[in-house]
Amino acid sequence: MPALAKYNVQVTTGDFPHAGTLDKISIILFGTKGESNKTTLFNLGKMLYPGTTCSFQVPCYTDLGDILLIRLFKEKHVFFPSDDWFCSNVLVKDHTGKRFQFPCYQWIGTTKYLKSISTSAKLKRKIEQILVFCFTRWTTFAEGIPRCVDIQDPNQLPAELRFSFTKNIEVTELKLKGLTDMCEPWENLDDLSHVFCFKKTYLSVLLFISQTEYTHHHWTEDSFFGYQYLNGCNPIIIQKCIQIPKNFPVTNSMVSQFLNGGSLDKEIKKGNIFLVDYKLLDNVPPNVIDGVQQCLPAPLCLLYKDKQDQLLPIAIQLKQKSGPENPIFLPSDLKYDWLLAKTYVRSADFNYHQLVSHLLRTHLMAEVFCMATYRQLPSIHPLFKLLVNHMRYTLQINIMARNILLAKDGIFDKAASTGGGGFVVILQRALDSLTYSSLCLPENIKARGMENIPNYYYRDDGIQLWKIINRYVKKFITFYYKKDKKVKDDQELQRFCTTIFFCSITGIPQSFSTLQQLIGFVTMVIFTCSAQHAAVNSGQVKAKHDYFFLAPPTNKGRTTMPDLLQSMSDVKNTCRAMSAVWLLSRQSSDFVSRNIYSTEEKPLGFLEEFREDLKNLASEIRKRNKGKQIPYNYLLPDEIESSVAI
Repeated sequence: MPALAKYNVQVTTGDFPHAGTLDKISIILFGTKGESNKTTLFNLGKMLYPGTTCSFQVPCYTDLGDILLIRLFKEKHVFFPSDDWFCSNVLVKDHTGKRFQFPCYQWIGTTKYLKSISTSAKLKRKIEQILVFCFTRWTTFAEGIPRCVDIQDPNQLPAELRFSFTKNIEVTELKLKGLTDMCEPWENLDDLSHVFCFKKTYLSVLLFISQTEYTHHHWTEDSFFGYQYLNGCNPIIIQKCIQIPKNFPVTNSMVSQFLNGGSLDKEIKKGNIFLVDYKLLDNVPPNVIDGVQQCLPAPLCLLYKDKQDQLLPIAIQLKQKSGPENPIFLPSDLKYDWLLAKTYVRSADFNYHQLVSHLLRTHLMAEVFCMATYRQLPSIHPLFKLLVNHMRYTLQINIMARNILLAKDGIFDKAASTGGGGFVVILQRALDSLTYSSLCLPENIKARGMENIPNYYYRDDGIQLWKIINRYVKKFITFYYKKDKKVKDDQELQRFCTTIFFCSITGIPQSFSTLQQLIGFVTMVIFTCSAQHAAVNSGQVKAKHDYFFLAPPTNKGRTTMPDLLQSMSDVKNTCRAMSAVWLLSRQSSDFVSRNIYSTEEKPLGFLEEFREDLKNLASEIRKRNKGKQIPYNYLLPDEIESSVAI
């Protein structure tokens, strides 16, 4: 019997590595008047290549009417392994030329239903809600920290939420060096430097090598110590000092010799004195590793911006409670006293950075945003289209982090001073003090008094990125929401907001009432998942981070190089810790910088303008970086992943 109607089906595959497939692809069309037979679109010997659009004919023996739903099938061949496929979009045209769009932008494992843009909204939302709620149930990893997805095995995630490639989680580089089984202490600082002088990266190999070499040669210098607080991997803890804390009794007589002829009070008034305070780590029970009690310092550090605009440490106290057995270390102390004090501060910064700046403020927050997006926003919702690319792989990477790093007998328990439950206490304290305004970069910078200090490239590049993202979000949001009332009346949008509100962050709105409020919130979400994560993730391996197990010294004038090396964790535990950093800071091989899952002309135009703005910013950053010994590239738009994916 000859076909009465033919439908043209155009299938678009994602434009990035590994998106294509050799598997057999078939389709069923569902219309208002009937459904088609299962029709093979693609079979053995052909391939849906990344970035291509392929056209096929689906013959039908009856007019199907308007196409409401399609079902895609992906079936592996007998002699080949399964091969996931990233489908971007399916366009169906009937014999009159009428078009039916089926946006996908997801990985297809075995089968997938897609709804037409014109399908009944109520039907579409109901189907999606049932499917999505099955794999996005909430659970609690530990009381007092943000809720997470109730899945322990990443393979239980739908194909579109899993990595498109197999990540090798073995610490190959360290194994080759034969270090992860060594219990001996470090013999000298050069050994420590050489082990972590990694010679590979996905963020511009030559640049990485030059920066790592610079770190290797300059990490003991005061100027580099201060520089890291502005442009290292934890640039959000430093603040302008308005008043010396009462528990940090630094006097003018102690530090005046380091102030270029000025006094401490005058330099504070000029805005040249800065403070780093790790009080969040105070009295956290430290871990016991291989029977040895670890040390978890909670220091304070005072820094001075000199006339050459260098930021230099001028006083360090290693514990929060002042007293005769908690001396204040100064640059004029003996060489190894001062170096030991600075290294204890870097150790504290490592713990704070990994748990607060990196894990909580980017990964765990991104998981909350991701869960709210998938649970409350259907795929046809404009905000889903805007945000879904920024949720890419978030659930899988966080499940892996909980399994590999945070689980009982994971890397934190085996190697970190914050293991054995200490990290939970720190995360609980950090969440209690976390505010919505601190997640918004302009307000964060202002609250810390960091608006004017020179050479703060994290601030400079970050503010420019914030403005560019905000401009883009404003265009996108106001295209769909013309008035505040439309925002208030969108119940899916309101449920999205309420879901995030229950994360218990001070200042997070319970509902959206204005366009301006929505635009600001969405800007924060995108910035957190992309730029902020890049800023705190990209430079981890280049920094010198070490765990300590000896308690901080109670007096000065006695430290030697052997004392410094003995205070550090042994080779095995240092390598365990750094292998985790290396693993979780690597960029994925299918890196995606920015995209939008929309087929509408106007939003796609906004995306092109957004990309052009980012391109111009990248050009400015490269121009500024020329000739600098340490170029700041962590917020270079070309290198920023859209999500917290590795």
